[in-house]
Amino acid sequence: MSDTENNDDVTRVAIACQGGGSHTAFTAGVLKGLLREWSDEHELVGISGTSGGAFNALAAWYGLVTADEGKAVELLDAIWNDLSASDLFDRFMNDFVVGLSRLESTGAPVVQVSPYSIPGPEVGKDEIRETLERHIDFDAVPDLCGRDAPELVVGTVNINAGVFETFTNEAVTPKAVLASAAVPAIFEAVEIDGHYHWDGLFSQNPPIDDLMTVDADRKPEELWVIQINPQQREGEPTSLEEIADRRNELSGNISLNQELRVVERVNEWIDEGHLPERDFQRTEIRRISMGRAYQSSTKVDRSPAFIRELMELGEQRAVEFRSQRNKRSRRDSDAEPIGHP
Repeated sequence: MSDTENNDDVTRVAIACQGGGSHTAFTAGVLKGLLREWSDEHELVGISGTSGGAFNALAAWYGLVTADEGKAVELLDAIWNDLSASDLFDRFMNDFVVGLSRLESTGAPVVQVSPYSIPGPEVGKDEIRETLERHIDFDAVPDLCGRDAPELVVGTVNINAGVFETFTNEAVTPKAVLASAAVPAIFEAVEIDGHYHWDGLFSQNPPIDDLMTVDADRKPEELWVIQINPQQREGEPTSLEEIADRRNELSGNISLNQELRVVERVNEWIDEGHLPERDFQRTEIRRISMGRAYQSSTKVDRSPAFIRELMELGEQRAVEFRSQRNKRSRRDSDAEPIGHP
């Protein structure tokens, strides 16, 4: 994404896309906004994602390595257009699922059914796989990976081993992406290499470490985190619905904040002289946050109008991010994240 390789003026950038169901349409909007105005002063060296964030990371990566920024934008639009609830039956089922999720968050008794007991969830998983394969030639992915391609990372959790598991570059298959989005209460686990995997929301959301543990000349100087779940909220949640919303947000941010703290600690050790800068790269963290509160039940809302709203918000946040970033120095790590409440 940069024609100025080996130029000291080029800043190496990695982008991490947090998961969060339909809310990750916001991430697609951010990526579109960033890619449309991508500067030659930046080189994308890695992109990661979890759950819906993995869809976005894959689409952006594939568009870039097969063509250019314009192709990446087209793919993001195409995939989310296909994922939206388009026909009449799909919209009816979408409204039903959103309403049921909202009812559950109020504390009302809702019948729980295992995804292994009904056929619907696997039909939904097949539709997601078909959508991805319609736009991504997964057989070509191994040949597209290489020294000049950004690192591609998808996050899951290995439920048998009880550990985080990431799939990188040529290991990013349809199964890996589906595993990253396999919410336990909605989809069956995805079997990969004899182990079963669940949604990466339970592990690295999104993966950060894999973006940092690369060769020194590919390690990012800036990490841009597209954050779905609000970091801060004012006031005290009192209703069951408010409590459920905040619990959802906090649980989605736990692993992200833990991984970012590791990056911040390394930065501190470099600043304090405990680690030599010639051997360790300082990485500035920039967060691009939604800055708008949505009820957690809307994370399953695939209505076209809601998807468009989120994507437009994402593009707006990308414009704000570029504007604010241009006004501050690379070393100003105290600036508030874009969209921060």
